[in-house]
Amino acid sequence: MANFTPADLEQLKERGISVEQVEAQLERFRTGFPYLKIESPSAPQNGILTFSPELIDTCKARWDEYLADGGDVTKFVPASGAASRMFKALFAFVNGTEETPAPGSPVAELAEKIADFAFYGELQQTIARLYGEGTTAESLIKDGRYKDLVGAIILPEGLNYGQLPKALLTFHRYDGNEVRTALEEQLAEGAQTATNADGTVKLHFTVSSNHRKLFEEKLAEAVPAMEKKFGVKYDVTLSEQKPSTDTIAVTPDNELFRDDNGKLVFRPGGHGALIENLNDLDATVVFIKNIDNVVNEGHRSSTIEYKKLLGGLLMTIVDCAYSIYNDLAEPTEELVEEALDFVQNTLCYVSTDILKEGTIEERAEALRKVLRRPIRVCGMVRNEGEPGGGPFNTFSSDQKSVAPQILESTQIDLSNPEYAEMMRKAGYFNPVDLVCYFRDPEEKKYDLRKHVDPATGFISEKSAGGRDLRALELPGLWNGAMSDWNTVFAVVPASTFNPVKTVNDLLRPAHQ
Repeated sequence: MANFTPADLEQLKERGISVEQVEAQLERFRTGFPYLKIESPSAPQNGILTFSPELIDTCKARWDEYLADGGDVTKFVPASGAASRMFKALFAFVNGTEETPAPGSPVAELAEKIADFAFYGELQQTIARLYGEGTTAESLIKDGRYKDLVGAIILPEGLNYGQLPKALLTFHRYDGNEVRTALEEQLAEGAQTATNADGTVKLHFTVSSNHRKLFEEKLAEAVPAMEKKFGVKYDVTLSEQKPSTDTIAVTPDNELFRDDNGKLVFRPGGHGALIENLNDLDATVVFIKNIDNVVNEGHRSSTIEYKKLLGGLLMTIVDCAYSIYNDLAEPTEELVEEALDFVQNTLCYVSTDILKEGTIEERAEALRKVLRRPIRVCGMVRNEGEPGGGPFNTFSSDQKSVAPQILESTQIDLSNPEYAEMMRKAGYFNPVDLVCYFRDPEEKKYDLRKHVDPATGFISEKSAGGRDLRALELPGLWNGAMSDWNTVFAVVPASTFNPVKTVNDLLRPAHQ
C-alpha cells in the first residue's frame, strides 16, 4: 500500500482518480503486463475476410438500406496529437551544426520540392513577413539559407507547424488556390461516406485542451463552406482526454514519483484513454479513423467505396448475430449448432466455454454471452513495411479463448523465435479503419468500459526534469480497449491507407 498524504488525496480527488485505481496501477508496475499468446497471424481463410463480388453487392445494398431507414452514423477521429514527430528531421537540421542539408536527406528533398507542398503559398507570405518583402523560399535556397527556410515552417515565429496538431496543417491544394487542412479533409470525407438520411454528418474529434480554441476557430470558418459545397449539415463535437484517465508515474524502483514541489506526477494514459470519449457518444454505428489518413479528393474513390463496404459488412454481421441471439432464447440442438458455426467461422471465436459439454440451455446461454458484445469490422491492408500493429488470432489474457485481435509489437514476446517469425511474416497491417456497432440486441448502448482487458497495457521508460521515471499506458484504443469485442477483419486496398507520418509524405501522389 502506498502512503498518501492529505495533499495527495486532494490531488486525486481533483482529477477524479480513486486510491484504488492508483494502487492497481502501482501493482501493475510491480508485476508488469504479460505478453499475449498468439495462435497465428490473421490471413485470408484464417481470420481475415475478403470481399467477393457477391459479398460486395450484399454489403453495398445493406449499407444503402441502413442509411435509407434512418440509421445513425458518427465519425470519430482522434486528433489531439501535435505534429512535432512529422518534423523530426527538420528540427534536427535547425538545431544541428550543418548549414546545408546532405544530398538525399529529408530536408534536401523538402527544399527541392518546396513548391509542391500545399502550404507553399502560406510559407511564401510567412517568409516575406520574417525576412522582408521580396524574399521567397527560392531566394533562401539560392542563398544557402536552408535553416531560415525550415525555421519558417516549424518555429513559432513562422507557420509554427512543429507545435500545431496535424489536424490544422495544410495538407492539400486544389485548382483555384483552394487549400485544405487535414481537419477539412475529414469533414469532406465524412460528407462522402457518413451522411445520415436527414443530410446530417456527425463528426467527433478528440482534441487537446491547449489546441481546442484553434479547432473551434477553424471549424467556424470551414463548416459553412463545406456545408455549401456538399449540401449537408454538420454536427461536429469535440472532447478532451479526461484527467481521470491519466496514470501515475513511478521511479525506477516503482515508488511514487513526485515533482520538485512534492506533488504526484501523472501522465496521459495513451490513446486507450479515449475509450471513455468513445463511450460518451450517443451513437449506433461509428467509423474510427486517424486524423492524418486522408487523401486529396481526386484520390478518394476507393476510400468511399470501402467505407460503404465495411459499413455494410458490419450491418450484415449485426443482423445475423442478433437474429441468432434472439433465436437462442428458445434453443434447440440445431440452433445451437448454427450459432456455434457462426461464432467460430464468421467471428473466428473459439472458446472452451462454448465447446464444453452441457445441456442445450447451458450451451445456448454461453453462445448468447459471446454474441452480446460490441461488434467491430476492421479494414486490413497488405503489410508493405509500414510500422505499427497488425491482425493476429490471439489467446485472451486468461487463455480461455482465441479470437481476432489487433496487436502492437509491445504486446508480443519478440524474444520468442516463433513469435518473432510470425511478426516478420505477418502479411497484413492495421491502418486504423474501423466501423463499430454500439447497441446490444435490445438496442441499448453498451458500456464500452466493461469490454476492456486491463491486462493489455504496457510500461515505458521516460524522464521528467532530468530524472528517470516509468510510465503506464492504458490498453490501446483498438487493441486491449476492444479486446472483449466481436471482431471481423476484412481486406481493404492499400489505396485507402495514406498516412502522413513525415512532412515529405505530403509529396506522395495521394496527397497531390
